[in-house]
Amino acid sequence: MVAPPIATCAPAIRPCLATRGSPPRSRSCAPLLLLFLLLGLTVFCTDAVSSESNLLCSNLVSSRLPCQPSISMVRNCKSLWKILDRKVGVPCRRITTSPSNITLTELPDKTMEAKFLQSMFELIDSGFFNETKIQEIAKGATEMNVPIYRTNRKLVATKNGGLENPSPLVFNPSWNREAPSVQGKRFKYPSVSGVRLPRDEEDIAFMSVLELGELIKTRQITSEELVRIYLKQLKRYNQVLEAVVTYTEELAYKQAKEADDLLSKGTYLGPLHGIPYGLKDIVAVPGYKTTWGSTSFKDQVLDIEAWVYKRLKASGAVLVAKLVSGSLAYDDIWFGGRTRNPWNIEEFSTGSSAGPAASTSAGMVPFAIGSETAGSMTYPAARCGVTALRPTFGSVGRTGVMSISESLDKLGPFCRTAADCAVVLDAIKGKDPEDLSSRELAFEDPFSVDITKLTVGYTKDADMKVVEVLGSKGVNMVPFELNYTVDAVQGILNFTMDVDMLAHFDEWQRTGQDDLYEAQDQWPVELRRARLITAVDYIQAQRARGKLIREVEKSFTVDAFIGNVTDWEKVCMGNLVGLPVLVIPTGFKNISAPPTSDCRRRTTINAGIYAPPERDHIALALGMAYQSLTNAHRKRPPIDDLGPDDSIPNPPRAIIPPRRLQI
Repeated sequence: MVAPPIATCAPAIRPCLATRGSPPRSRSCAPLLLLFLLLGLTVFCTDAVSSESNLLCSNLVSSRLPCQPSISMVRNCKSLWKILDRKVGVPCRRITTSPSNITLTELPDKTMEAKFLQSMFELIDSGFFNETKIQEIAKGATEMNVPIYRTNRKLVATKNGGLENPSPLVFNPSWNREAPSVQGKRFKYPSVSGVRLPRDEEDIAFMSVLELGELIKTRQITSEELVRIYLKQLKRYNQVLEAVVTYTEELAYKQAKEADDLLSKGTYLGPLHGIPYGLKDIVAVPGYKTTWGSTSFKDQVLDIEAWVYKRLKASGAVLVAKLVSGSLAYDDIWFGGRTRNPWNIEEFSTGSSAGPAASTSAGMVPFAIGSETAGSMTYPAARCGVTALRPTFGSVGRTGVMSISESLDKLGPFCRTAADCAVVLDAIKGKDPEDLSSRELAFEDPFSVDITKLTVGYTKDADMKVVEVLGSKGVNMVPFELNYTVDAVQGILNFTMDVDMLAHFDEWQRTGQDDLYEAQDQWPVELRRARLITAVDYIQAQRARGKLIREVEKSFTVDAFIGNVTDWEKVCMGNLVGLPVLVIPTGFKNISAPPTSDCRRRTTINAGIYAPPERDHIALALGMAYQSLTNAHRKRPPIDDLGPDDSIPNPPRAIIPPRRLQI
């Protein structure tokens, strides 16, 4: 790769610099130039070859920079880059400048080099070393660390996405509470007999999985007919929502025919038999693109059959579309646009599982599989008004799925109802032989839980409607607050997620592909900063995470609790600990400043039902109890009823602020 001009690489350092011809500042530009050099890990301006490498240091003092950096500062750039494993080329000896500027003189500058390295160490909060020790560290890093960096990268980091060479370090969220072994047992699905086929296809599209399953089982409709209906829905609404990456039409009709043929021979595979669904486009399916939502990988085809896809195929489910993942699973921005919220198309969906959430909400699929590392299911489920389960960490195998963090990533269902989530979880849970973190968890049957024997807490930010409804069903509802002393929860998550992600996309960043990323204030900024997180501080973050887990376990004195599902602190805490949470829609309110008086756009109201690890069945049972007496989950978004004067502003007026660390 040819090094871009310094003028394009270092705009951030210009404000500190004196204008050409003015006296140098007392401390020169060293600290910020050093920061720029370190952030060469960010833009990799120095990955030049031949003559470009030789001119790097000359460029630093050329007319592109309106200042006069010291000769020693420039000459020591080679040492800095060596420690950071960035190529510079030849020593900084030939500097071309005008006669009125710098004259090169040979200076013995071991001391200056140590001072620059001291500044570097201050960026990683290690400025306590003296000059002698710093020079010793620099020598050792050059001779030992850098060769190890390069060897390891060559071994395991030449491919992106974390699909190969998983880490043997495995996170197990189990609290070792007694639980009956139910391996191999199936859930006792509730009877939904008496379901009749609606005349209107739109009514069919919004039926639950269990209802559709009854229609298939009683042969009131075929799987092929359902595929036609849902593909029609997908193509109709995707023009507005931008929620679909790839239609798997040929595969869908093939799988639907197989399902119909099996049923005609008397073989029924269960409630997902012949049911269409969508997959977040970080899940690999052979023969179709798996784009990860990213410009860098938009033409990528992986010859891998993801574990979750295998499980769904074995259950008879039919894949109709690969749905939008935000670019590299960060947010709702992807290489083809930005996914909108069906309940208010002026808003975006938020969260990287934007496609599964929006498509389920709009009746484009009856269920979809999404993923969460830090809010990517909970946020879009809440925004789009659908039911979703982020299960206990390790519940669902992740082979064939793009990885952000091997100790945080989880797959789960977006559905119409909590009962549907239970059905889908039953189909996809289990030990994946290729995923070291997956386990055969002992889930109990959520359909047989006696909720009157449960004590359920509710936090100060809980939706009191949920509290009242569950109380009316005989649940013992008590005020509750989850207490822990760890005050850096959000920082722990950022350190864990960002370092792990960078390990999986090391080559992507080193080759400058982050410059192509669709939202430059997202992964590019976070992963550049992650280059300066040391191994020691990463391990300290994991030790702090362990302390958090122990404190949450001690404080979790109820069977479950009801709380805000989009509170960033709860999102970070729940993902670090591995808690399951069920997102349920509880109501709607009018949007602010509607474009017309009869505008039907709405803001969804939601609640989260949090349970201890491996107690997903408790959250599901409570969700089903709540939904048995309410109907918010049955409401349909007004995407197809905009009104004569109700248009879609582009760009939208409602600005969604980016996720920010809040400590």
